Amino acid sequence: MAVVIPSPTLSSHVPRRILSSPHPPMILSKLQPLRHFSRHLRRSFTVSAAVRQDTTLWTPTPLLKVSPSAESIFNITIDVSESPELAASYTKPGQYLQLRLQDSEAKPSFLAIASPPSVAVSGGVFEFLVKSVAGSTAELVCGLHKGDIVELTPTMGKGFDIDQISPPEDYQTVIIFATGSGISPIRSLIEAGFNADKRSDVRLYYGARNLNWMAYQERFKDWESSGVGIVPVLSKPDDSWAGERGYVQAAFARDKRISNPQSTGVVLCGQKQMAEVSNSYCK
Repeated sequence: MAVVIPSPTLSSHVPRRILSSPHPPMILSKLQPLRHFSRHLRRSFTVSAAVRQDTTLWTPTPLLKVSPSAESIFNITIDVSESPELAASYTKPGQYLQLRLQDSEAKPSFLAIASPPSVAVSGGVFEFLVKSVAGSTAELVCGLHKGDIVELTPTMGKGFDIDQISPPEDYQTVIIFATGSGISPIRSLIEAGFNADKRSDVRLYYGARNLNWMAYQERFKDWESSGVGIVPVLSKPDDSWAGERGYVQAAFARDKRISNPQSTGVVLCGQKQMAEVSNSYCK
């Protein structure tokens, strides 16, 4: 099986390959401090790190639209039509970038790009799905208006390496897991296309607290018409909910339906615990 993991992530049962493509909802590893440097070397390291940070290319770009997608989650559309090099840096679903506010001391945010690369080319925009967290840069971004200026870096990361689950006849089953705003890079993957309609079984297990917290519901019909079955999973639904309850990994465990693990690909994007448990169920 093949596993694709960026929080994006592709993974497989008894994985032959493991791919990783870090983005914001993903888990980014942190370098541990080296404790045995001399004072001089530490000072040199700090200076060189500062220089590298100062050379980051930031491109001012205007906001086109901020609109609610779900509870505390917003669609953010940014105009990159006047920044062709920035638009061209986005080549694969699962890539991400940093965003910062002008004249602000707030730290930059890492954001996965939700729109597929084709939208940057044809429409000149980047679209994001941003969760507003109190006290964060994301909260400030969600409070901006059309015409406000933000600064973006070029895109980062390798994105989803779809070659790892190609050709589709060799990977007839693809299982996708996402929770909360982790659906952002998954939207890009689905809308960019990975030959879902040429596979026999493609399922997206998408978890949220309840339907009010579930983004992109208006896109489900189009995703299903492209060959992706949608399985909403609610952890705290109201009494009228007749669908899957609990967590995505548990919903999958109840409904595995995997006939051949060796021809199955798995895409994971969301919380670390969800990714680890879901991956274990696929083995």
